[in-house]
Amino acid sequence: MNDEGFSKNYSTLKAIAREAPQEPGVYIWRDDENRIIYVGKAKTLRNRLSSYFSGAKDVKTAALLKHAGSIETIIVANEYEALLLENTLIKQHSPKYNINLKDGKTYPVIRITAEVFPRVFRTRHIIEDGSSYFGPFPKVQAVDTMLELIEKLFPLRKCRRFRKRESPCMYYHISRCLAPCCGKISGEAYDAEVMKVRKLLSGDTESLIMDLSERMHAEAAALHFEGAVQFRDTIRAIENLGEDNSVVDFAPEGRDYIAWASEGVLTTFTVFSMRGGKMTGRELFRTRSAAEEAESLETFVAIYYTPDRPPPPQIYASSILTPLSSLLQWFTDHFGYAPQLLPPNEKRHEAILAMARQNALEDLRKRVKERGAGPALDELVQALGLRTRPERIEGFDIAQLDGKHPVASLISFRNGVPDRKNYRSFKLRTVVGVVDDFAAMREAVHRRYSRLIREGKELPDLVLIDGGIGQVNAAKGVLDELEVDCDVVGLAKRDEELWLPHTGEPVRLSKRSEALKVLQFLRDETHRFATSLNQRLRSGDLAFPVLESVEGIGPKRAAALMKVYGSLEKIGAAALEDLMVQGSLSESTARAVRAAVNLALEDQEAAKQRFAQGLGRRSAAPQEPYNALSPGAVLAAEAGADYGAPPFNTSTNDH
Repeated sequence: MNDEGFSKNYSTLKAIAREAPQEPGVYIWRDDENRIIYVGKAKTLRNRLSSYFSGAKDVKTAALLKHAGSIETIIVANEYEALLLENTLIKQHSPKYNINLKDGKTYPVIRITAEVFPRVFRTRHIIEDGSSYFGPFPKVQAVDTMLELIEKLFPLRKCRRFRKRESPCMYYHISRCLAPCCGKISGEAYDAEVMKVRKLLSGDTESLIMDLSERMHAEAAALHFEGAVQFRDTIRAIENLGEDNSVVDFAPEGRDYIAWASEGVLTTFTVFSMRGGKMTGRELFRTRSAAEEAESLETFVAIYYTPDRPPPPQIYASSILTPLSSLLQWFTDHFGYAPQLLPPNEKRHEAILAMARQNALEDLRKRVKERGAGPALDELVQALGLRTRPERIEGFDIAQLDGKHPVASLISFRNGVPDRKNYRSFKLRTVVGVVDDFAAMREAVHRRYSRLIREGKELPDLVLIDGGIGQVNAAKGVLDELEVDCDVVGLAKRDEELWLPHTGEPVRLSKRSEALKVLQFLRDETHRFATSLNQRLRSGDLAFPVLESVEGIGPKRAAALMKVYGSLEKIGAAALEDLMVQGSLSESTARAVRAAVNLALEDQEAAKQRFAQGLGRRSAAPQEPYNALSPGAVLAAEAGADYGAPPFNTSTNDH
């Protein structure tokens, strides 16, 4: 981005930064109407302000410089006083590009009420009335599945207001309520059921899973496969919810967990509070900040904790707050004590921080979607010198292993968002048996755009190539031949560099650049799409001979197993009971299938590693004598014959 994209006062502001004091202090950015738009602090004012005008400009810096009209500085005695003054000014003026605490949407929790006969249900609101809360849970579907399970196993009451009745309601008659209102169960027995629910939600599920597993096996042994599948799904629901439940650990000390996610000037902070070993709340704050990550975090902490919301003894964050000395002194001066500022040094702390970050990421995705990709696309125009705003971008990637099953993927984005109905895949024809990425790219690009031209359909504004200058020039040559007038850029994985056709040096954007992130997202989609198709095709080569090598497995049963699981990897990882139920197999046959599959996969992986370590992509590995191979490798070698396309989900939209 050049200076034209910044404020008309850019040169003046740059001169002010160069002449700024070399002492600690606070700096204030104002717009052309003299409104404060950002307040920051610095150990050395000149160094900090000069950093805004040196090197590549990320989205935060660009947004600030674009709207800036003037800079003021205030010198203080030390860094701690800078923190105090910064905090005061932010609270007083609420600058546009500083943190201000606006709470966002909460994730659901499961509540057990503090009533005589408690109820259990999902909610998004925490009320301090003695109720117990479990969560929050980012996967709403898993919560609903768990509540359905609780309703079946522990049918607690449903009515919002408890009152005595002479006859029970419908829920009692369909076994969905214990009818305490009619005296059908004593208070002690009802509390025992509630305690079982608490154990289930707290992750104490071992005995319940054992009981359900025994019942699943009994159903399978009796050939009641539908009932066995229901028990299996119930067990999975319990296990899946247990993975999300990091909210009860019975540690008595009070703790807060702070996580965040950023995209340009947008940042979302999430705070999970643990008191008495239980999750007592979750707060989510949407902010706009032009500060660096460490500075934003420190400022957030200083604003978040108040006399009405004092800090707990321990605060965990993914990044340790630095410098610690000034912040610890601030805590001591304001609250009379300083909490411990800690990294996630145990798995339980890592799990809670991971959940907090997932909350922050989810909210950030919503904010980015609401805002749209306009700023990122505008940045692309400036950074790459594009002829037009790339509202429609198409990306290509090639996937192959030693020339076998070469495929290309075509991913389409519109306004920075995936346009999945226009995803395409190609089984390449001209490079079968050889490794030539340039020829593969030329074929894919030619087939795509020659067809669009014939059909008179819309052409892209920008074509993204997963690769460096060689692949970019190959694609550009085809587009010129077809007289397709659009821009082309390559994104090289190694250093995330952008290559324009026929250039000697790449374009390098800040790793925080929103424009770069759009291209990375598209590139990753092309890679995922191409690789998954290539793997499915190669898996089909190997799958059927391996399965049919097991006694009792013929072509029909092999095809049925592949239809259910989709790949040998999933068959090899399947639980024995699941394999028996899904394939209608005896235990001995299921064990034999799993053993043959895992042996073949091990040999296949070993062959890949020998190829990758010894000879690289562009040469062929020497063939071992056939009689030197293990039984699994023999099956893999036999699978190399042309068995044709397997009958399960490998169709491609081949343009």
